[in-house]
Amino acid sequence: MKTCQLMLSLLALPALAIGVEPETVPRAAGIESAGYVWNEMEGEKLLALQAKGDVSRGAVAFEVCQGCHRNGGTGRVDGSYPRLAGQHASVLVKQMTDIRAGRRDNRKMEPFSSEHVLGPQEIADIAAYLQAQPVTPDNGQGPGKDQGRAGKLYQRDCADCHGTQGEGDAAAFYPRLSGQHYRYLRREALLIRDGGRRNSNPDMVKSVRNYSDRDLEIVSDYASRLPLP
Repeated sequence: MKTCQLMLSLLALPALAIGVEPETVPRAAGIESAGYVWNEMEGEKLLALQAKGDVSRGAVAFEVCQGCHRNGGTGRVDGSYPRLAGQHASVLVKQMTDIRAGRRDNRKMEPFSSEHVLGPQEIADIAAYLQAQPVTPDNGQGPGKDQGRAGKLYQRDCADCHGTQGEGDAAAFYPRLSGQHYRYLRREALLIRDGGRRNSNPDMVKSVRNYSDRDLEIVSDYASRLPLP
């Protein structure tokens, strides 16, 4: 899809996001389903991962996303939108294609990530652009309480996948946590524990299934305070 065609399609979408539901919303099997395979390599996700993302094209395609995710993908401190800047491109591709497939429920994103708007190449371009954006130390953080206990929980249950400094793992599709907004981390941790994020990694669900709300809050706060690379 040419850049001008892409922008015209994208600019026509805010009305859909405001109140008009898509005619059909895909719903793929998630963690609630028997036989669910986390991060199965197939379809559009595989095509987008194989495509070479172009940062310049990605910057143009992302312009319509800035109304929510803000300039450069910095997100919102209140946790309503995550910080995407500096996130691994592989993680971004996975999440976008999971939303498109209906494996991760996100009604606000569905009109903007529709196959009628973005193809695998555009997804790869946006992911490349966002990964290249700087991660700044002005992310939202929590109250800073019980950080000693939070650090022990994080290093015991989270560090093996997300890294001791929250750097994530691009090859394994584990997201970077450092620099992310506390309120977003807390919200998603609660959803993962309670089964509300249907594209969750079963290993993470097992790790946090016995966490109290308080434990998830302090660990999310701890992760939001990890030093940036």
